[in-house]
Amino acid sequence: MIIDIKIPTPGESITEVEIASWLVEDGAIVEKDQEIAEIESDKATLMLTAEEGGEIAIKAPEGESIKVGSVACTIDTSKADQATESKAGASTGDKTDVQDDQSESEKEKNKEKKSDDKTSAPSNDKVKTVDEEHSQVKTTPVADKIMQAHEVSVDDVLKGLARLDKKTTERGIEGLKATDTNEAQPAGERSTERKKMSSLRKKISERLVKVKNETAMLTTFNEVDMSAVMDMRKKYQKKFTEKHGIKLGFMSFFTKAAAVALKSFPEVNAMIDENELVYFNYADIGIAVQTPKGLMVPVIRNTGDKSLAQLESDIAETATKARNGKITIDELQGGTFSITNGGIFGSMLSTPIINPPQAGILGMHNIQERPVAINGQVVVRPMMYIALSYDHRVIDGKSSVGFLKMIKDLIENPVMLLSGGDANEQLLEL
Repeated sequence: MIIDIKIPTPGESITEVEIASWLVEDGAIVEKDQEIAEIESDKATLMLTAEEGGEIAIKAPEGESIKVGSVACTIDTSKADQATESKAGASTGDKTDVQDDQSESEKEKNKEKKSDDKTSAPSNDKVKTVDEEHSQVKTTPVADKIMQAHEVSVDDVLKGLARLDKKTTERGIEGLKATDTNEAQPAGERSTERKKMSSLRKKISERLVKVKNETAMLTTFNEVDMSAVMDMRKKYQKKFTEKHGIKLGFMSFFTKAAAVALKSFPEVNAMIDENELVYFNYADIGIAVQTPKGLMVPVIRNTGDKSLAQLESDIAETATKARNGKITIDELQGGTFSITNGGIFGSMLSTPIINPPQAGILGMHNIQERPVAINGQVVVRPMMYIALSYDHRVIDGKSSVGFLKMIKDLIENPVMLLSGGDANEQLLEL
């Protein structure tokens, strides 16, 4: 029986995706629920799985766009038994077809050879050429250590590649071409490389330009003394980790502070919908994550109702899923506000770009010890610049400055996060 494997619907607004890469070769035998391809939309990278086991016939070329609902490949389920046989064969040692057992004398020769190579090669070489049968194969120090630990040679490793798949073969050909090119070009030769933009990268580009052209974006700045939060983390990190199973970071404090401040400044938690302003009475905050595919902003729901431990867990989980390409469309949609942390890359100051249709985004930066004046005295404190980029069509200057000032106050006095503001004023009903 031949079944069609169609492109699933990633989200309501998505009508087209791109086959980023096929994980199996045309004609390969696959198992049920096996991941067979990466499909890339303008929001995320998703996996295409085999609905049944059998022989696959690829219909959609890699790197080309395809409509949602179109047939990406077919599977001949009449050959499903071959997948089971292949798996069973692999587990019982089919490698013997391409790899012969080494005799003890050959192993001794390999040991002697490794010893000679280690003695003769400079210890500080980053990459070295192995003087064996495969003279063009280069190994890194890490690879050398692994081979030494297992008492095998480069020949043994190559023999252990029981089967060359599509990707391994292509990498080898690319490496061969690169070697030939390097040998042909004189030292200092200038070269260029062209790569097709992915759907995600193209969509990010379009959105960034759209934000600049269609919003009245401004940025306001402030600085935060991180002493209180850093002291708290230092004092309670061990207990926090033991109880909650996750480390206490800075992002949970800023996420919680933003959720509190959004209640006091609802216009920062709003957006334009045609001729109306939409205000949200909840805070679903997107946390920007840099992934191999580009920048993604997974959304943490109901941040105002969550503890620091819950926020840390949610942030870590969604960030990991985003980097591993496991994030879903639903987890990327519906945010009311965003936070980005350029500090992890060493940024001292920046003007973050709004994540539409949201009206504001908070930018965190790196922490640096700087001299500051406190009570008439110059002292050195760990300081962080923070920024709020906002759409001036929605948020007035007073609200933007007030919002950022409240973030500063909450981080410098983290106990205020429990009361949602100034506890003294609440006590006095001011």
